Amino acid sequence: MITLPRTVRVWAYGRPVDLRKGYNGLVGIVENELRSDPMGGELYLFVNAKRTGCKVLLWDGTGLCIFMKRLERGRFADLWSDGSGAPVRLTSSELALFIEGCALVGKKMLSPREVMRNELAVGDRV
Repeated sequence: MITLPRTVRVWAYGRPVDLRKGYNGLVGIVENELRSDPMGGELYLFVNAKRTGCKVLLWDGTGLCIFMKRLERGRFADLWSDGSGAPVRLTSSELALFIEGCALVGKKMLSPREVMRNELAVGDRV
């Protein structure tokens, strides 16, 4: 199990991927299609067309890592059912649920949104 802080951004690629791709193929998708830096500390989730396998690409500070999982029964959640091909933003908790096979990931918000710091309103100053 990979333990991640909640602040880590996770991007699920919005289309099926041939999971025979290795480091270079997945990095190419991140750079060319997602227009992102694969060494920027974010995680990238890729799922095959049958939704029985997934890979997670991450930079750990010293090198690229790929974690993969194949389900023996069932399918992963359908993250690209809307047909747009847009990446789906997940929290680290949602990534963990996705990898466990939760069907609701990407369909319903499962984690509270990030709390953003706002400055308190200041009364009229004279």
